[in-house]
Amino acid sequence: MRLGLEAPRVYTPPLRELTPETSLGYDVIEFARDILEVELFPWQKWLLIHMLELRTDGTLRFATVVVLVARQNGKSTLSQVLALWFMMRWGWPLILGTAQDLDLAEEVWEGAVELLEEDDELKELVGQVFRVNGKKSLKLVNGSRYKVKAANRKAGRGLSGNLILLDELREHQSWDAWGAITKTTMAQTLSLVLALSNAGDVTSIVLRYLRLMAHKAIGDPDGICRDAEIQGPAQVDVDELLEEDDDVDLDVEDFAQDEDTLGLFEWSAKPDCDVRDRAGWAQANPSMNHPNGIPERNIASACRTDPEWVFRTEVLCQWSDGTLEGPFPPGSWEKGLNETVEDEDGNVQIAPGNSIVGPVRACIDMSGDRSMTYIAFAGYREDGQPQVEIVAKRRGIDWVKPWMMDDKRRDRIDEVTGQKNGAPISDTIKALADDPDFTIPVVEWAGGDLMAAHGITSDAVRDEIVRHNPQPVLDIAAATAVLKQLQDGFVINRTKSPVDASPLVAFEGALWLLLRHRLEPKPPPPPPKALAEALPYDIDDFVTDDLGSIGF
Repeated sequence: MRLGLEAPRVYTPPLRELTPETSLGYDVIEFARDILEVELFPWQKWLLIHMLELRTDGTLRFATVVVLVARQNGKSTLSQVLALWFMMRWGWPLILGTAQDLDLAEEVWEGAVELLEEDDELKELVGQVFRVNGKKSLKLVNGSRYKVKAANRKAGRGLSGNLILLDELREHQSWDAWGAITKTTMAQTLSLVLALSNAGDVTSIVLRYLRLMAHKAIGDPDGICRDAEIQGPAQVDVDELLEEDDDVDLDVEDFAQDEDTLGLFEWSAKPDCDVRDRAGWAQANPSMNHPNGIPERNIASACRTDPEWVFRTEVLCQWSDGTLEGPFPPGSWEKGLNETVEDEDGNVQIAPGNSIVGPVRACIDMSGDRSMTYIAFAGYREDGQPQVEIVAKRRGIDWVKPWMMDDKRRDRIDEVTGQKNGAPISDTIKALADDPDFTIPVVEWAGGDLMAAHGITSDAVRDEIVRHNPQPVLDIAAATAVLKQLQDGFVINRTKSPVDASPLVAFEGALWLLLRHRLEPKPPPPPPKALAEALPYDIDDFVTDDLGSIGF
């Protein structure tokens, strides 16, 4: 019988041999077995020993630990044991548990409370338990507390925590919650941030960045790093990501952690493995076939019934780069990317000739929460190919008119459009159309033209007709947007898309405006040159009353 693997496939190696003198993990394992009566899986023991490595001065090596493992392998039990150990053994004042779904964080917390309350000796250590929804907390008689918070930009503010448990880090689609929660440890001499998750996707902003940093530090074992860049739709542009959240008190240096303080432990199948490869199952599911673990037959059942991208993400703990989902055929969006080159300083630049020349058509769109507005330009390159770019992205809407009417760009914009009805941008488009000071022609975009725009874009992407530069905000939308059927066509579904699809909507609108002449009724072709001028005979000579035909 094949067992799940004890050691992860990818991990940050220890600085020295790990023994009871160089790692706190051994004591946690004994605490779990002897005090809590919890027998940990081999992989959990291995992880505790490695993640709680000590420096020579007796402090924890890692300030942040990222654990990636497939679902249902025992992350919750690990969190509960670790939280109680730090509370009871070290007396850390505050343990803060959080998850994007508050119910999940409360479930982990409830399990820790039950371990104490169900034991006659341990329950004597419990001071107070508050089970009020949204405010659940455990306080021991030694004063140590375990509180639960939702993962949002307000979580943890005003608190000073020691152990931070972040479950399902893959769901963090901005730096808001991370910045609020992890900064509670800043004033602590002893602290640890433990982030647990299964594999993420292109929307997992925080997890992607931390994983990239860790993989780079250990030699890029999966080839996801290219001089700290991820290509295609998974590209990470930290400055741009932070610009989108510029009202959060963050600094890029907060995330450029020293290699020695960031630990990664990743149980996942090799990126190129077949979904039926049972060795890959064991790599991603370390509790497979262990007592009280995941039966191998359950994994086999999921392999037969799950869509491939679901099985790879949830069971093999592999990252989806968007090629298995999204509105376009797999790989087609990436084929439209413009080439890049490195300059003398090693900076990546768009290759010469890959830029729009001449006039452009523009489309404006706004995110569903009305927080961010995007402008796309569509035009032709020197080689005659259409190209679309996101040229502006800012908060709010008041900046749009002066930006477009600026002397630097006004004369270049031939037309502008935006969804006329039912979209966050609709009121702005109407206002611009009615504004006598706004001299750019506003073209109506509504009804069947919305479906036509997506159809034109789909054909252009599929057939590699349209070009675009690598732009993370656009690439992510293009990799993940969800479609909605209207009559006999499709449009982008803003509500169901996992990330803001507005950049892609702006892309489609600008391309439609550029290429819409293909849909306009064409005038009848000019009559052919008069036959009397073309032929040295009279056409009437060839008119016949019978049903036969006359050949020339």
